[in-house]
Amino acid sequence: MTVGIRDTAPAMWPQSGDGAAAAAAPPLRAEPGRPLAVRLGKRLRGVCDRLIASSSLIANDPVLDVRDFAWTAMLRDHWRTIRDEAVAAALDGAPSLATISPDHRAIAEVGKWRSFFLWGYGYPIDDNLARCPRTRALVERIPGLNSAFFSILAPGSHIPAHRGVTKGLVTCHLALIVPRDGDVRMRVADRVVRWAEGETLVFDDTYDHEVWNDTGGTRVVLLVQFERPLRNPGKWFADLFLGLVRRSAFVQDARANIATWNAATRGLEA
Repeated sequence: MTVGIRDTAPAMWPQSGDGAAAAAAPPLRAEPGRPLAVRLGKRLRGVCDRLIASSSLIANDPVLDVRDFAWTAMLRDHWRTIRDEAVAAALDGAPSLATISPDHRAIAEVGKWRSFFLWGYGYPIDDNLARCPRTRALVERIPGLNSAFFSILAPGSHIPAHRGVTKGLVTCHLALIVPRDGDVRMRVADRVVRWAEGETLVFDDTYDHEVWNDTGGTRVVLLVQFERPLRNPGKWFADLFLGLVRRSAFVQDARANIATWNAATRGLEA
């Protein structure tokens, strides 16, 4: 593996980097009163994850071997093309994840973690894809693609420990911009990984993980989520759970907020 590893709200509209909103932001907390389906899904995922793990055709380790995913070579071969589109389309214009996703507000401080979505849980974001045509052509070739977005982490940021939605998905990072004036790292369970520009990292985000950007620069990765290779009965449970997630407020609220953000951005540019 080539990446260095060692063990150890809809009402917020575009501003420059969400800076004004960040200055007045309250302490981080999840949005209260989320729909019952969202709360119930979080309670059920442990059972589903155990069933999925027992049917996995790949390792259930926190950090996985990129050689088990041949398509990651395609991303590494074209990483500069993807980086250039990320810089042009997303670096200065991506919204805060807290603005887009009510269910991430406990971990995504406004203005610190920004996300430019290309796909979200199987739904294409056409406005954003149109601005990144070469990245779109590459990402569309990933088997079992679920989500893809540019994940942008501000200097001095910390994403607190959290877990992903379902073990039926696996996460890949393609490092695009990695500052070198300090330490940029992620802990996944008991492993610590560091990004290298142009390299990929594949991991299971249902393990407890957190991220630090202890530098003076902005870290940018292409984050891809794809379906875990499974046999039955795990695949049946994974598909059922993922189908419920795609129809839930967890995804549908975020889709609506992205559409509203993009409409507001178009209005400012008109």
